[in-house]
Amino acid sequence: MSTNLTTGPKQQSTPIKTDDPVNAQILSVSEDQIAGFVPDPLGRISELSGVAINVVVERLQAMLAAGVIRRIRQTLLATNLAQGSLVAWHIEPEKLNAAFDYMFQQDPFSGHVVIRSTDGQTIGARYRLWTTLKVPQGFSMQNHCDFLMRQTGAQGYRMMPAKRLFALGVGHVRRRGIEPGSMAEVPAEVMDTEIVRLNEEDWRVLVALKREFAPHELCADMWRPRAAEAGVSYERFLQVAGSLHERGVIGRFSTFLEHVKPLATGERVTQYNALFHWAVPPGREIEAGRQVGRFHIMTHAYWREGGPEFGNVNIMGVAHGREKQLLMEHKAAIDKHLAAMGMPVAYTNVFWGGRSEIKPSEIEPQAYRAWCAKVGIAVGAGA
Repeated sequence: MSTNLTTGPKQQSTPIKTDDPVNAQILSVSEDQIAGFVPDPLGRISELSGVAINVVVERLQAMLAAGVIRRIRQTLLATNLAQGSLVAWHIEPEKLNAAFDYMFQQDPFSGHVVIRSTDGQTIGARYRLWTTLKVPQGFSMQNHCDFLMRQTGAQGYRMMPAKRLFALGVGHVRRRGIEPGSMAEVPAEVMDTEIVRLNEEDWRVLVALKREFAPHELCADMWRPRAAEAGVSYERFLQVAGSLHERGVIGRFSTFLEHVKPLATGERVTQYNALFHWAVPPGREIEAGRQVGRFHIMTHAYWREGGPEFGNVNIMGVAHGREKQLLMEHKAAIDKHLAAMGMPVAYTNVFWGGRSEIKPSEIEPQAYRAWCAKVGIAVGAGA
């Protein structure tokens, strides 16, 4: 089953574009359809895509080596492992790009870093820089944001932790042909955000589990070397990983494409990244979120409190696409559905993504302590 990536004519002849029919078949599954922990994720991708396992391995290796796929890894439901929040930053225009660079390059705990804009000077438009933040258990998100504010010269910020999740899975290739209004037959499931406590063995397995794969690591028994890395037997590794899955901290085995930036092939998987906002009546957030999350275009849907800075929005969601007008048609279909079910919307808006970088947020407590020592602040006090 193992297929090693080679150099020379064979590698060069392996198609790496995402619109290659076989690659599209693989990516439609591998981006976000392998939920939870799977002992043989490549075999599952082969099974669900209908592509032979040796071809799956060869294509994923080639796309990863070429940079078409930016990373392959087991994702975690980090909202259940660390305190997390979407953070909107009020930063003067002349400091915006420097702040972006700092968040992306210097803060391991900031994940998505995006400069956003609105169509007109709507409420909240002065908040141009948006980041996702994860702070490990036992530390302060507010103190961390205060530190980042001092480093970047930000004038203020708004933290918006997720209270519930309704959609979470980025599958760009799979969503290319989705028509506005396409939705699941039933409302989305509700995902909780309660923190799960882990012991030392759990963390060792988790750290090995979440590390990105290099091309040559995509092979049969791909978890066996990770078991050795965690210092446990292969059988014990599978047991602990299965337990982590049952406790709700494992996300998906995923292949990640760029959201907006051109790929190595020159392709753009998507052109536009839209953050939709809705303000629904207090007490109806879960009802509204389950309706928004059922639409197939939504890669993310949350209950987050935007506060007065953002018109008291409480339902947010993200959608990606190649055409701005088509994304607006998707939003119009969601708006129409909410109205038809009798859901009042006091305010709605769209924040468009521009410059963006994405990296996994570090969530390990020991890594946070090491970072505090590196930047010269007291653990738990200045960060």
